[in-house]
Order: sequence, then structure tokens, then C-alpha cells
Amino acid sequence: MYPIRSNSLRPALLLLAVLLLGYTLGSAHTTLDAQTRPPLSADEQRMFDSFWQVWEHIRVDFADPKGNAPEIAVLIDGAIRGMTDALGDEHSGYLDAQQYPLMQEDHAGAVNGIGAVVERDDTSGQQRIAWVLPGTPAETAGLAAGDVFLQVDGVDVREASQLELAAMVRGPVGTDVELQMRRGEDTLGFTITRARIDIPNVESRRFQETGIGYIQLQHFNGNARQQMEEALDAMDAGSLEGLVLDLRNNPGGLLDSAIAIASAFIEDGPLLIEASGKGQEVHDADGSFLGLTLPLVVLVNEQSASASELVAGALQDRGRAIIIGEPTFGKGTMQNLFPLDNGGGLQLTIARWLTPEGHWIHGSGIMPDIHVVQSIQTPVREHDQQLQAAIDHLQALPALHAA
Repeated sequence: MYPIRSNSLRPALLLLAVLLLGYTLGSAHTTLDAQTRPPLSADEQRMFDSFWQVWEHIRVDFADPKGNAPEIAVLIDGAIRGMTDALGDEHSGYLDAQQYPLMQEDHAGAVNGIGAVVERDDTSGQQRIAWVLPGTPAETAGLAAGDVFLQVDGVDVREASQLELAAMVRGPVGTDVELQMRRGEDTLGFTITRARIDIPNVESRRFQETGIGYIQLQHFNGNARQQMEEALDAMDAGSLEGLVLDLRNNPGGLLDSAIAIASAFIEDGPLLIEASGKGQEVHDADGSFLGLTLPLVVLVNEQSASASELVAGALQDRGRAIIIGEPTFGKGTMQNLFPLDNGGGLQLTIARWLTPEGHWIHGSGIMPDIHVVQSIQTPVREHDQQLQAAIDHLQALPALHAA
């Protein structure tokens, strides 16, 4: 969840459309102007003297062996990155002018790119394709899961971050991007034309034999609540015997989206507590309750993070749902995304969030009410043990519509 306040910098997956699925929860705020900046103390001003000394020495005295003058914009980017890195917080960081628009675009539900979901190989540190979205340019070109990125438009990207890779692969609709990929022992080249790609976010179906509905939510973007309502309408939610909300592998998104999803099932009262140096703020249900009182199960796993944990924790603490699966990721902090004058952005941890009962899940996650492990020997597409456990639980409850 980001908690990006309505809305972590740590992307888990990259849709090279590219989708940056951060373990985040937060909201965007404007930058401070000259009138609102807090004044520096005398000690702070003296500390900045050393910074300006270094700045002047580099600007005036540095002699690049290649004969290049230092680029001011590059120095400023480096100084900002140094400040955010010094915080030692994996969820805070600097997005440059190329990266910041990508973060904003991801939450809009559509991107310009090729349509491949990318993950970091923990062994090599390189970026590889996790899966290819059907019907996208990536699929048409023949990209496949496991392909490793070597070059983009002739530039070596073996040490690139996901954000850096995203900035290079994305681009205007109709333009081409040249990719060099490693597949096993082979090196392959691809020329792919970028397209506008709607990010698939909701999968739903009704199990006719049981009267149980199923909704899988991939990300808490700005369209999530509307898409979920459309899915509920399509399956005639009022006639269901129960509902499964699948938040497995959902890394989070916008705080406002998470509150809207939880509010669909909780009429009023607290959903989370935001705790910061300024005190505590209780976030209540937003009044958009759908009136559904059917039994609800939420599926989670170790990749359910941030906003997913917020929703699961709210529904669990308020007694509205049974949580089934495995302990979640455990991200209990909130970030804000601040736009900067240089076109970049600052993502900064600004608070902790707690469940309605005051539990801080950071590092431990949401504990399921019913613990069910999906066996790695049994692919989900062959037998989804956690979903079956959810259906079994709902079927064991007294029928809602018994005469």
C-alpha cells in the first residue's frame, strides 16, 4: 500500500507497458514555496556552509580527465539522491524527471509501452520478464517469461534499476524500441512498436454451482473501486451466497483507493490509524458502503503488501471478513509523493499506519484467520488450494438465501 496517502518506492514488478507496482501507500502533495519553508537554525546554516564549499570546488576546480565540464543538473540529482539514500529508508527515494511521470502514470490504469511484467532476478540483480500480457506488442514480438534485458536502444541495462529500465522502454505510442534479450544461452534482438496498454486490474467470475463470487484485484489504482463495482454488478452480487476478494500478489497502491475498497464492505467507523510526529489521525469509512452483507473471504499471501494489508487488516479487525492464506508482506508505513520543480519527485515516508485495533503490522504482516499454504509443487493454474479453502469455508456457512 503505498500508503501513498490517498495513494514504496520499492517496485516489486514492472509492467513495461511499464507498471511500477510498489509496496506503497500514499498521496501527492505540492512542494513547499518560499513563504512556507521553515527557517534554518544557525547550526543548520553552518552545516550547509560545507555543502556550498564542495559545490563551489566542483564547479570551479574539478578537472574531468575527459575534458567535460560537470553538468549542474547531474550534480543536483546526485545531491538529492545522496540525501534520500542517507535516510536509510527503502521506501523513501528520489525520482528524476524521467522516472517521476512513470510513477504517476502507473496509478492511472494505463501506460504507453510494450506490455511485459518485469521482476528483478535476486541472483544476478538483472531485470527479467515475469510474464507477458496477452494481446500486447510484447506478445506479438515473441518476448517470453524468463527473458533477461541486456540492452535497450543499444544502451547496456544489465545494471539498470526497474525505474531506469521503465524510462527507457516506455515512450510515445507508435514509436519503436530496440531490445536485446538473453534467453538461456542465446542472445535475441527485438524491435517492438509501443502502444497504449490498459493495465488489467480486476478478474472476476461467478461459480454457478455454488453461487459464490470471485474478484481478484491486482493493484489499488485510481480505477480499482469502479472496476470492482462493475464486476459485482456483472455477477449480480445481491444474489451471491458469498464473495472471495483475492489480494494475493497485490503490492499496494493508493491510500484513497484502499479506503474506497474497504468502504464498499464497511458502512462506517475506523479503517486505519495514521500515526506520525504530528499525532494520530483516524481514517473512517468514506460513506460509499454498497449495502452488501454477504459472507466475505479475503485471500492473501506473502506478496500482499501495503494497501492490500490495510484492506485486509480493516476487514479483519472490524469482523467483516475471514482472512485465508499466508502472512502478508508486512509494510506498515505511509509515503507521500512530492513533485519537485525540476520535473522529478520525492517519495518520502511520513507516517506509520495501524489497523483499527491499533496493530502495527510492519515486519510481521497480517496473520490469516485460516492458514493455507499454496504448495509450490502444485501450480495455481492446476489447483488453487487457497481459493478452494475459501470456497469450502463459505459453503460451510448457513445459506443466506435459504427459504
